[in-house]
Amino acid sequence: MEFLRPATWDEALAAKAEYPTALPISGGTDVMVEMNFDVHRPSAILDLNRITELTEWTNDGSVVRLGASVPYARIIDELSGPLPGLALAAHTVGSPQIRNRGGVGGNLGGASPAGDAHPALLAAGRDVFVEAASVRGTRMIPIDEFYVGVKRNSLAADELIRAVHIPVADGPQQFSKIGTRNAMVIAVCAFGFALHPKNGTVGTGIGSAAPTPRRAVEAEEYLQGVLAERGLWESGDLLGAEVIQKFGELVKAAASPIDDVRGTADYRRHSLAVMARRTLTWCWNDYSKQIRSAA
Repeated sequence: MEFLRPATWDEALAAKAEYPTALPISGGTDVMVEMNFDVHRPSAILDLNRITELTEWTNDGSVVRLGASVPYARIIDELSGPLPGLALAAHTVGSPQIRNRGGVGGNLGGASPAGDAHPALLAAGRDVFVEAASVRGTRMIPIDEFYVGVKRNSLAADELIRAVHIPVADGPQQFSKIGTRNAMVIAVCAFGFALHPKNGTVGTGIGSAAPTPRRAVEAEEYLQGVLAERGLWESGDLLGAEVIQKFGELVKAAASPIDDVRGTADYRRHSLAVMARRTLTWCWNDYSKQIRSAA
């Protein structure tokens, strides 16, 4: 097995071009587990830990450019304001040790349907982009086009994830996760939700209940229609139990889970409906308070 340890980003891209099957490693919280259990034996390891720019983030007031290797612990400490949904998801990742090492780039690279970052990224809006780079140049991949199958993403063989571009939250966001215990657990299912009052939209993200992370598109369209037709964005009035219930049922219908050792398909569907109702209620209550305080 080759071990490649570039000192700069350009060296990393050159190494990936020369060894397209090389497995990138930064936090290593997933990679090392697979290697230790002999699940994955790559021909080469591409160590990105010397490339400090991957651990940096910037915020221009409208978009956060999050380096691929910014640890979850720093997302919690430094970005809970502009990226509240992702920060909440980061709280549920592994142990303190894992949160100090792992980052969103690794979650995206692995593309597991159970990755904790995915529902929050999807809920953050359709203007979330994965910045992928190679010696051929850089391209911005919309988050909706990034996941293409079970643990498969749309990266080319010579590409590396450099950063993720995420809009700064303009409304409340939430994340909820069901696991077989309270910590250090792979999600049985997960759900991310966000209100985007500036453009009158809502965002959803379903995790661990389909072959890939996905949105509940019909649920989004239904809720957006209700909020617009009833003038609720302006008034902040109560949604009503019927709206909340139907939203949950539409989220449930958007999933296509399986039975496995962590839970049954029926349990996952039921849990998603509950999480959808709860996250919507929490977000709308917070939004209503903001409307009333601004009046």
